[in-house]
Amino acid sequence: MVKIVVMLRLLLFFAVFLICLSSASPSSSPSTSTCPMDLNYVLRIPWNSSACQNFQPLSSQNETNGSNCCISLLSLFGIGLAQHLKETSQFQLPNLATSISCLQDFQSKLTSLSLPDNLANSCFHPLQFVISPNICAGVQTIADWTSKLGQSTPLNTACRPDLTDLSLCDLCLAAGLQVKQKLISIDGNASHSMDCFSFAILYAAGIVNEFGPESNGAVTCILGMSLYSQGDSGGKGHQALVFGLTGAGVALLVMSSLLALYVWYDRKQSRKELETFQFDFDPEEQGSTRPRLRPNTGSIWFKIEELEKATDKFSSKNFVGRGGFGLVFKGTLADGTVVAVKRILESDFQGDVEFCNEVEIISNLKHRNLVPLRGCCVVEEGESANNNHGDRESHRYLVYDYMPNGNLEDHLFTSTESQKEKRSLTWPQRKSIILDVAKGLVYLHYGVKPAIFHRDIKATNILLDGEMRARVADFGLAKQSREGQSHLTTRVAGTHGYLAPEYALYGQLTEKSDVYSFGVVVLEIMCGRKALDLSSSGSPRAFLITDWAWSLVKAGKIEKALDASLLTDESFPSSNPKSIMERFLLVGILCSHVMVALRPTIADALKMLEGDIEVPQIPDRPMPLGHPSFDNDGSTFSISPALSGPKLLPGDMLR
Repeated sequence: MVKIVVMLRLLLFFAVFLICLSSASPSSSPSTSTCPMDLNYVLRIPWNSSACQNFQPLSSQNETNGSNCCISLLSLFGIGLAQHLKETSQFQLPNLATSISCLQDFQSKLTSLSLPDNLANSCFHPLQFVISPNICAGVQTIADWTSKLGQSTPLNTACRPDLTDLSLCDLCLAAGLQVKQKLISIDGNASHSMDCFSFAILYAAGIVNEFGPESNGAVTCILGMSLYSQGDSGGKGHQALVFGLTGAGVALLVMSSLLALYVWYDRKQSRKELETFQFDFDPEEQGSTRPRLRPNTGSIWFKIEELEKATDKFSSKNFVGRGGFGLVFKGTLADGTVVAVKRILESDFQGDVEFCNEVEIISNLKHRNLVPLRGCCVVEEGESANNNHGDRESHRYLVYDYMPNGNLEDHLFTSTESQKEKRSLTWPQRKSIILDVAKGLVYLHYGVKPAIFHRDIKATNILLDGEMRARVADFGLAKQSREGQSHLTTRVAGTHGYLAPEYALYGQLTEKSDVYSFGVVVLEIMCGRKALDLSSSGSPRAFLITDWAWSLVKAGKIEKALDASLLTDESFPSSNPKSIMERFLLVGILCSHVMVALRPTIADALKMLEGDIEVPQIPDRPMPLGHPSFDNDGSTFSISPALSGPKLLPGDMLR
């Protein structure tokens, strides 16, 4: 009997719905409800309508709704909903008749662009835009939103500026995901996830962004639409083709001229750069015709004799270790200053001029958490016996301040019995080191213009001075970025285990690449385990700290990820250190996320570490195609498909 009643109610609902549709159809009398949204922006915004040109509904409604055309149209309709939210404080339309009227108006605009006349009916159900208390945490108006989430959310700061800047767009996206999770936790129903995310999008575009929902930043970032670079909407195809071909011809001519001009200017500039360098002759070398190249910089220019004397001719007893691209020796200058001398064995620099330019850049970096460069030395030897071109071979040296406490790896991972007897790093020391490294990277990314990407952040490149304060070292790998752009390189530098996936696989270098490496270092410090271990507990598979720590946190076992020595160390003065340690661990996991867009900037990571902003909920980690999932045997780790989220397609990690 109950089933019959339920069926009758459903039939009655659909009958009413069909009556509404028929009364609102173009062939019948016009609807008494009018659309409160001005949809003329559909004709103004240069959105990419190519996916809808030859639209054909698929076999099922779900497949049709998931098509590229329907997704684009949903974002396009969302612009109107965001503006409607701004004007009325209502997240959706008041009733079914109004929704039908708006979709009819929306379709008429699409038809005027020579698009198929069945798009709105095929992609949308009118009920999906009708306001309801049962969609997401009972939110229907701005007042409801405020009562649930408070006056300010992460969206209010992250999504306010011009979001055409990709780094700012990343922050807005992360804030949207954070707010969505908060709404779902309030709602208690995970199936409302998409609705909650849609509300976050409408709020960010309509209320928060200061440029409004029709701005390029809001359209491309918040609503995820593709725009034409020019004002062409795609409706004037033939005219665009004529202008395009004409423009291409003119552009080709201009580019050829500019290329020739660039080649001429580059050669002239190279000669000018050579002239800016001083060529000095030592009194002892008056008989020699080889000038000694000297950079136009405030750093000290050392003679090779000085460095040989300081290091006892680079004696093995003064050998400190191997750094990036070279060997490092401890030395004492004539004035008693203790220095570290690195002899460059290989580098990206093609000549002495490029090397000296790099020295000039590095010598101008002044920060408490960077190892200062004292000077350099270039020694030009005679012609190489194997060089048939007559070029001179150079030996290059960099001179840094000496750091008496060595590198971070020496203190984190003990290998000998004598080292094991030493007390491990305390929590205050680890906390200080993490903050110091973050501050050093913030300076490199934001304190200099253009920004500098280190490319090889790892434990051995973090040196400790006499006060156990951390300093980021080894700028032989540092590269300056172009303003506001990522850097694509065919030569990937760095160390396995610390390399960001998008950099290792595709050569895409951004500030987020350094953030990934920083996250790995944070995990090493907090967990007391190496980033990559190919012989972990006899397992045939490698131990990767990012996956291991993430799987423990997702399983609710965050305490097991912390270094045991931290939990037993009672020397730290903090009244509640465990929660702070867990926060640092979570920041490390967030920074080392496989997807670029879900990592914070190093500036925001520092704020999270210092407690100025909250750490968002750790997002799922997509599992790469072909990644072997395996059972947890207690000594290794496993990633279950349920925790890993969606499969990671090639190139997804770049987004």
